[in-house]
Amino acid sequence: MADYKTENIRNITLIGHGSNGKTTLTEAMLYAAGHVDRQGKVEDGAATTDFDPEETKRHISISAAVAPVEWKNTKINVIDVPGYFDFIGEMMGPLRVVETAGIVVGAVSGLDVGAEKAWDYSKKNNVCRMFIINRMDAENANYMKVVDQLRGKFGSSVVPMLLPIGEGTSFKGVVNVLENKAYEGTGKGLKEVPVPANMASAIETAMEEITEASAGADDELMMKYLEGEELTHDEILSGFRAGMANGTIVPVVAVSAVTGVGVAKMLDVMSVYLHSPHGSKAEGENPKTGDKTERTCDNGEPFSAFVYKTVADPFVGKLSLFRVMSGSITPATALYNANADKAEKAGGLFMMRGKKQTNVNVLNAGDLGALSKLQFTNSGDTLCDAASPIKYAPIAFPAPCISKAISAAKQGEEDKVFSGLARLQEEDPSIKVEKNTETTETLLSGQGELHLDVIRNKLASKFGAQANLNDPKIPYRETIRKKVACQGRHKKQSGGHGQFGDVWIEFSPIGDTNIDFEFEDAVVGGAVPRNFIPAVEKGLRENIRKGVLAGYPMVGLHAKLYDGSYHPVDSSEMAFKTAARIAYKKGCMDASPVLLEPIMHVEVFVPDEYMGDIMGDMNKRRGRIMGMDQVDGLQRVTAEAPMGEMFKYATDLRSMTQARGSFTMAFERYEEMPSDAAKKIIESAQKDEEEEE
Repeated sequence: MADYKTENIRNITLIGHGSNGKTTLTEAMLYAAGHVDRQGKVEDGAATTDFDPEETKRHISISAAVAPVEWKNTKINVIDVPGYFDFIGEMMGPLRVVETAGIVVGAVSGLDVGAEKAWDYSKKNNVCRMFIINRMDAENANYMKVVDQLRGKFGSSVVPMLLPIGEGTSFKGVVNVLENKAYEGTGKGLKEVPVPANMASAIETAMEEITEASAGADDELMMKYLEGEELTHDEILSGFRAGMANGTIVPVVAVSAVTGVGVAKMLDVMSVYLHSPHGSKAEGENPKTGDKTERTCDNGEPFSAFVYKTVADPFVGKLSLFRVMSGSITPATALYNANADKAEKAGGLFMMRGKKQTNVNVLNAGDLGALSKLQFTNSGDTLCDAASPIKYAPIAFPAPCISKAISAAKQGEEDKVFSGLARLQEEDPSIKVEKNTETTETLLSGQGELHLDVIRNKLASKFGAQANLNDPKIPYRETIRKKVACQGRHKKQSGGHGQFGDVWIEFSPIGDTNIDFEFEDAVVGGAVPRNFIPAVEKGLRENIRKGVLAGYPMVGLHAKLYDGSYHPVDSSEMAFKTAARIAYKKGCMDASPVLLEPIMHVEVFVPDEYMGDIMGDMNKRRGRIMGMDQVDGLQRVTAEAPMGEMFKYATDLRSMTQARGSFTMAFERYEEMPSDAAKKIIESAQKDEEEEE
């Protein structure tokens, strides 16, 4: 591949709803540019950017993949991103390294939630946008209907640029509104044809919209336009490019990825009008001083690169995908990881196209590439020149919203599973692996059930580690509701020294379940010798780890040792610890013990129209609505709900709101469980205990 200068590079990520044809479109672009001999199909597992075994098996994209397209002296780095919301973390890295987001929508399905989210994330990352209306060859395709939906939702910045000639099975070409030229066919059969007469009105309207948007991108042009002067074609082009660069113009193109119609002209639009990385500024900080600093995307600047994705391969090793933010890189470039404060040595410098690695001698500012076998580098890290260090902001991944307990399917394979998980976490930082010290389970958290299932399958296919996923154990608690006094007496005679310990303890609720245990020494007159009192406290502390109802830890318990007796020879610390245990079990069973469940603080963000469903569903989960307010155009519903009712909430919320809703959840407190629900938990715990015995 040629050595492309920064001004001839374009970086675009294809994002949007799942199943709108982003991967097929990427393949069509590669085919149009002659990079593949035949256009691979997703359903055949032959698409360049769907190469993971899980992707070929499921016929969906799971990981972001890059596919550079050389087109008319321009290198267009295309990053194909999964559309399913379980893999939304895959969008975060690419949006940090591109100038433009190509939001793909269906010509039949039209505006969908995937397009809305793609727009929001692109805007948040200050990325330019263009809409690609795909599947123009499908029955009932309707370009203008979709354009109207997009303009209705996102405003007049959305302007049609490539209009379709025909729709459905008659879709055979496109008209470039800016050029007022028509093209039909694909590949070598692509030819310019006369502009269809029946499209004159649509072209005129689209040109008026483009002219107005172009004028709006430049103050001088706007003054001229408002004064009624006609803008020249060059002025419109200048305003159009400026509007594309600052995000005030969002062009719409029509294509069919399957037939290839419109793809070549879309590539023309990308090569001519997409914003080049040349001259763009990137802010960071000096890792040595903490001072703010910036780099310009230019070869004359010191080298810096941002790692936007990591690929963990058990055979090839780790691949770090990056963008050159400033300067240039060769295989001999000295690398310094500003995040880890370590020098790095790469195994090779590559250009990636799907899984294919091509060795390159240089990558200029603004280009995308990959480095192999970096030891300390992870996604979101900055590589730079040690003499001019800079650290860019890390990637903000969405917080996990569903957790499962993960365990090795076969005994003895625990290390295999957890080392594999550590590698997969490098590849996908939107998952989280942590050990719950209380339940002793390892929890795998991610964006949805499909996400976690894919991780489990990747463990098997990549690392040969079979794992099970189950609902996590809920960390219930137990407490008492009334005050009781109880004797604990331990007496054992068996030749030689016996064992004797006798205590009277009053158990009472503290009233605050955040406090586990309080011990009060109220012994007078030496009924229990001073040297045995710590043993009583220790015996109680050891035993409250297991409650009397279902074996969950006891909390909110006050124990007052006020009387007892001892034997001058047979009493010992062990005997008094045992006596304390007897008193604890008898006393707490008589003190009206109850089961407590963890209550979560939940904040749900949804559009207005889903409020009724959300509130009704929360009531079914034994949740309480605490308040409602508006945040960034969405309704925020604040609620409290039992943890045990919230395991499937991520999936259910997505279903209820067509994936428009999101939520956050954090532990709030413990609360007494309703008796009917508690009864099931207690019976289950007793059954488990019997089976263990």
